[in-house]
Amino acid sequence: MKLAKSATLILSLFLSGLLAGTLKAQTSPAIPDIIENSRASDAFWTVQVRDSSGAVLENLNGSKLIRPASNLKLISSAAFLEYLGPDFRFETSLFGRGELDGDRWRGDFIVRGSGDPSISGDMYDDPLFLFEKWFNVLDSLGVKEIDGNLIGHEGLFDDIPYPKGWEWDDLSYYYAPEISALSFNSNVVNLEVVADGEPGSKPGIEWSPFNTPYVQFINEQTITPRGTRFNESYRRELGSNIIYLRSTLPQGYYETEPLTIHNPARYFMDTFKRYLAMRGISVRGQVLTERIFYDWNAEGFELIDTHRSKPLYELVKWLNIESDNFYTEMLLKKLAAKKVGVEGSTELGLRVLKEFMHDNGMDTTSIILRDASGMAPATLLRASELNQFLVDVQSKPYFEYFYNSLPVSGFNGTLSHRFRNSSVSNRFNGKTGFVSGVRALSGYLQTSSGDTVMVTIATNNYAVRTPVLDLVHERIIEHIYYAY
Repeated sequence: MKLAKSATLILSLFLSGLLAGTLKAQTSPAIPDIIENSRASDAFWTVQVRDSSGAVLENLNGSKLIRPASNLKLISSAAFLEYLGPDFRFETSLFGRGELDGDRWRGDFIVRGSGDPSISGDMYDDPLFLFEKWFNVLDSLGVKEIDGNLIGHEGLFDDIPYPKGWEWDDLSYYYAPEISALSFNSNVVNLEVVADGEPGSKPGIEWSPFNTPYVQFINEQTITPRGTRFNESYRRELGSNIIYLRSTLPQGYYETEPLTIHNPARYFMDTFKRYLAMRGISVRGQVLTERIFYDWNAEGFELIDTHRSKPLYELVKWLNIESDNFYTEMLLKKLAAKKVGVEGSTELGLRVLKEFMHDNGMDTTSIILRDASGMAPATLLRASELNQFLVDVQSKPYFEYFYNSLPVSGFNGTLSHRFRNSSVSNRFNGKTGFVSGVRALSGYLQTSSGDTVMVTIATNNYAVRTPVLDLVHERIIEHIYYAY
């Protein structure tokens, strides 16, 4: 028995060595030459290319662990499509608890959060669309005054606002908002800055929705002479809605920036209250948020209206084309809540995501996940497994939705400004990735011969400017385009 096990082990090691040798032999010299002759030659590079059958055409460090950045969204978005279904829709409901007395509602209105990330201007022309709809519903009932509270229910998700590993200096910016089951406008306010004064003075600021006092801006910005450089500096005091603005802007400069807010559910309800007041329905009570369990079918709860989101495949398209971390992490918690049947959390969602990876042939013992969007620097996986996944997902029934969710080179999303004057413009559907020191690119390339190959390129630990690195990625993609 021991001899048999030893022979099996030796055979396994031999085959592994043979495979590694084969992969090495299949690496053409052109790609290492492109890298070596670049200004980013001292970074860590991985490149893997496969044909539609899964055969490896190019391999450079493919078996090594990488920080994938937003290339992880390729796997996450596929998991959402598989487990939730392309036609899944979120349902956010308005309940009444009370009764109408003339034109006065004596009681509360409660909004039941469902984890919908799309109650914003991303999918609709007006980010306030839902408040307008619910105003019209209440107005049609004859409500002119609410003698009670507006309550936001956010108990579908846990109360941990961020995945582990997100860096604190990102948390003021739109790509790292708090996550809540009841969210509005991607949990940001949209700041506009106009440097229309004299050098040395402060620029003017406005923000939406309607200069809401939910946030407090401390405007310490300075206008500098024309021709000087814009230096951005925004910081929200953690755990508060006080935002410090300390940018320097050249005279005549116009700047827009979505900045995150604290306590998204309260932000939702505060905006709802102010919108109703603006349209003529006063609220005498308070804005509150709750996490307690409710039996929504119990006596005393009256369903007033339900908003159903657009289907999941449209949300996934936005997620991938815009590389939206907020959508990704919201969907991860929703996935946990729906599949496990408990309060949705990042930790449970990542367990489900790892289960999906395992079921799709990945060695999850070597994978470290801190989030679903790839922004956490501690997130690691093998480039080869990501590349093989692009092959395997082609057999899934939702692949058409998945493929159509990817940005197109030189055309849209995060690839709109890349490959524009390249031979591969409009021939690469893929996902970009970026965090500090990491640039990644994975997807489907239609080659000059008409074949489709799966490409994964990841550069970790680089010190050059990102546009310089993008040119190296472009040269590698163009080489693959002509070679196959």
